[in-house]
Amino acid sequence: KDMAGLLKPTSASLLVGTIRQEFPNLPIHVHTHDTAGTGVASMLAAAQAGADVVDAATDALSGTTSQPSLGALVASTTGTELDTGMDLKQISAVNEYWEECRGLYNPFESGQKSGSADVYIHEMPGGQYTNLLFQSTQLGLTGQWAQVKKAYAAANRLLGDIIKVTPSSKVTGDLAQFIVANNLTEEEVLEKAKTLS
Repeated sequence: KDMAGLLKPTSASLLVGTIRQEFPNLPIHVHTHDTAGTGVASMLAAAQAGADVVDAATDALSGTTSQPSLGALVASTTGTELDTGMDLKQISAVNEYWEECRGLYNPFESGQKSGSADVYIHEMPGGQYTNLLFQSTQLGLTGQWAQVKKAYAAANRLLGDIIKVTPSSKVTGDLAQFIVANNLTEEEVLEKAKTLS
């Protein structure tokens, strides 16, 4: 499970290929997020290396911090040894429904407009990315999202490069926002650790 979308195509091939070689009968299910925009390529690489299942989302709900596009994966594998047997026209019909539904929920969107390869720097999990974007706005950090992302990387280093799953990702995000809100550097956090609150 790649919760931040850090799995690159070459790494997916190496990881899945190595596991498949060592454990030929083990079911391999790969999950990623498309934060950097490499999700489709990574899932194709994982499938080519022997993954049994790769996660995807209907096109209207895919991309950015969601999963890679199901339609793109189906279209990319049609007529190959990885052909899913899924009908792209039927998938597209279902996707049309979700495109309409998504419009109804537009007021609740996070405001994220595109993917961003800086996920390879800050390593923020996909689910947290949109939530932290919203929280930062609510905390008065509007216009400082770039600083929050950089502070997230700093917070991660300060916390020992921890595995970021709930609740550790929440702690990392809270510290990042604290750093930005208080205009602190990574060094100042270390120097003033006993007195900061």
